Amino acid sequence: MTELFTDTHTVSFRPTRKAGLEQLEHFAPRMGRHYAQNRNADLGPGERTNVSALSPWIRTRLVLEEEVARKALDGFSYASAEKFHQEICWRSYFKGWMEHRPSVWQAYLERRDEHLSALAGNAGLRTAYDEAVSGRTGISGFDNWARELVETGYLHNHARMWFASIWIFTLKLPWELGADFFLKHLMDGDPASNTLSWRWVGGLHTRGKTYLARKDNIEKYTDGRFSPSGLAQDAPPLEGFENPSPRWPDLPAGRAEGRTGLLLTEEDMHLASLASGIEDLVAVAGCVFPDARSPSGSGEIAKRFAQGALDDVLRRAMERMALPARKLSADDFVQATVEWALEAKMDTVATGYASVGWVRPKLNALKDALSEHDIQLVEIVRDWDRLFWPHATKGFFPLKKQIPEVYAELGMPV
Repeated sequence: MTELFTDTHTVSFRPTRKAGLEQLEHFAPRMGRHYAQNRNADLGPGERTNVSALSPWIRTRLVLEEEVARKALDGFSYASAEKFHQEICWRSYFKGWMEHRPSVWQAYLERRDEHLSALAGNAGLRTAYDEAVSGRTGISGFDNWARELVETGYLHNHARMWFASIWIFTLKLPWELGADFFLKHLMDGDPASNTLSWRWVGGLHTRGKTYLARKDNIEKYTDGRFSPSGLAQDAPPLEGFENPSPRWPDLPAGRAEGRTGLLLTEEDMHLASLASGIEDLVAVAGCVFPDARSPSGSGEIAKRFAQGALDDVLRRAMERMALPARKLSADDFVQATVEWALEAKMDTVATGYASVGWVRPKLNALKDALSEHDIQLVEIVRDWDRLFWPHATKGFFPLKKQIPEVYAELGMPV
């Protein structure tokens, strides 16, 4: 590793667009060689100068992937910051891959629920699971990351890989329970990225290719903070169903017409760009569903970020756009949204497109309910997604090769 920048910057993870843009500006000088050479180091929660730590803001789209990519192109040639651009696009790859294969998400949910039910009747599994999620396994590093996740809502990407590998191959716990633990607590918890990352470690995503956490690798990239013993020495691929063949989703292409309300969810909170294409915008509302992440709900930090992000965007809608803004209840989301639309005499409710995950069925139910009142639901698909997702049918490499071409189509020539 090269010498890291010596500042003492600590990421605040405040759930506002302003905080996300400040973090983007702070990391901008590090997007080139510094990032490529130092990104794998996990030096602890207070030492995040080697990674952008932008994922919670990107997950909710308080900050857009395109904004981050443009910032990198402003400061570096594409070639000198190529590794950083690739990391921006990994999330797009995972989401596009899952859009082609939504049954993988459904299979995860079913297996997760089966394993959670099994905890009640299997004392050995219950004990091993409880020790793992509370950081009491005795494994150096692993226990620290379990506690760090619960306490901060964030983990370095390398720590996520080590943790998942130890969970699967050393502790031999079901990967679906580990994925549920992550999704419950991560501020940036995303259905596609989280599920497919765990499947990749276990050899289910790229069939037969697994990830083995090694003592020497952990020692090296934690700067000697952790030196775990007793780790598995091999990582045989997990058994699982074959990945289904990709099927391109029928993405919506509707346009908001007439009196329109803008509905914001954790899938897309970029207020200005969503509102820009709506001619007669009369109101804004929002709802987030952190407790839909897991049967046991959401961790406090993840819930606080999602709700805080919604508070931020609704406040900006009122202050900067002079629009009435309402926070809708997740408990009666469909009914509350229909009532909001009827009160404002809307013809259309527009919202950011919800890809595969827990928000998708809620919007499906809302669409049916609104149609009973002759109100259309229009989902706005971003050009970034529409252009990247068709390349996410196999592994990451084919999409990676298309990054410069997609950037050019987005008006970002490299």
